[in-house]
Amino acid sequence: MIVPSTAVAFIVAGAAGVGTADTTFLVQMAILFAGVATVIQAYTVGPVGARLPIVMGTSFAFVGAMASIGGSSGLDVVFGSIIVSAFVVPFLLGWQFKRLESFFPPLVTGLIVVIIGLYLIPVGMQYSAGGVGAADFGSMENLGLAGAVLSIAVLFNLLLDGVWRLFSIIIGIAVGYVAAVALGVIDFAPVFDAAWFEIPTPGEFGYSLEPIPVLTFMFLFLVSGMETIGDMTGITAAEGRSPTDEEFRGGIFADGFISGIGAIFGSFPQTSFSQNVGIINFTGVMSRHVVGIGGIMLIGLGLIPKFSAIVTTIPDAVFGGAVLVMVGMVAASGMRLLFLNIEMNRRNMVIIATSLGLGLGIATVPEAVQGLPEGAQTFFGEPVIVTGMTALLLNTFVPGESSPLFDVSTKTPTAAEPTDD
Repeated sequence: MIVPSTAVAFIVAGAAGVGTADTTFLVQMAILFAGVATVIQAYTVGPVGARLPIVMGTSFAFVGAMASIGGSSGLDVVFGSIIVSAFVVPFLLGWQFKRLESFFPPLVTGLIVVIIGLYLIPVGMQYSAGGVGAADFGSMENLGLAGAVLSIAVLFNLLLDGVWRLFSIIIGIAVGYVAAVALGVIDFAPVFDAAWFEIPTPGEFGYSLEPIPVLTFMFLFLVSGMETIGDMTGITAAEGRSPTDEEFRGGIFADGFISGIGAIFGSFPQTSFSQNVGIINFTGVMSRHVVGIGGIMLIGLGLIPKFSAIVTTIPDAVFGGAVLVMVGMVAASGMRLLFLNIEMNRRNMVIIATSLGLGLGIATVPEAVQGLPEGAQTFFGEPVIVTGMTALLLNTFVPGESSPLFDVSTKTPTAAEPTDD
């Protein structure tokens, strides 16, 4: 889970134009608060936490907004807006989630997951070529490093089993890193300069508030909360049950509480990691103590700046090869959610086509909304928001159901559909 968490820190730091030291700090905070959030989900603090084996990490849903707002307004606006929205939306959602859940069926959440993966693919390609502005952008050396990481990750995942498959991305990055060291393209100066141990202090980047970024992050926290609800359902399915109301509420509260506290110290929003659902169902190990120990290990690594500095020395091309796999898997997970849970009738296909068309249109031609007021450009310039709002409105107001004609587990007609005798 370290790789995708630190990936968000890399992408946002690059978009905001911060230096190596600040990038190291952002990576450190991403690791530290992923550990804190994971431990709290496992063991709870009052009503915060689900007492379930939920692995937490930095959410990809916020990447586009944080990169855009960080690049245009600064990280102080990013963190100030996150603090406000994190202490409002998740707690309202946790309190009223039963009433709101029906507005976010798999048709809506699946489209949101798909667009998160699709619009981040160009970012992965930019890193694979060496990073935007690199003097050797698109060089054979960069493409070779990215290609090696991508090939190893894919081949290990498809052809091997067990730990080799689970570690496929990490192994790919490790091989790419060693190759980069051999080519002499890594500067180890940040590692030598970093401290061995450091307690983070709040306010590293300051805090500012702007209304449109706050509204943007509020919508994204709603999306993130629904993702956490889905992940908790997948985890408890390993026990053959659904989460209790208390588990739902505590898990969503943890999303907001840790995201808000983390933003005070310079960490990005936390959410549950869907990969962990697959690992639990694959291994059959559902002990929250196992996950809690993992969280404690992350906290330890998050207090060691030298570890974060090592992560920041990963060349953009090596990092890009891994990002391509990760964001592609995010999109594929969304597609799976759609295909397994909805009927591909005319209504649903039009909703999918319209939502993805508008979202990808904004992602590929962001200047299309440059005639709108500045605040509207920020809000409607986010592909996740455009896709999510379009899907939400169409699914809510267009007659018909998004549920499948057949139950995907038994292939029998659902109760909502009549049978033909």
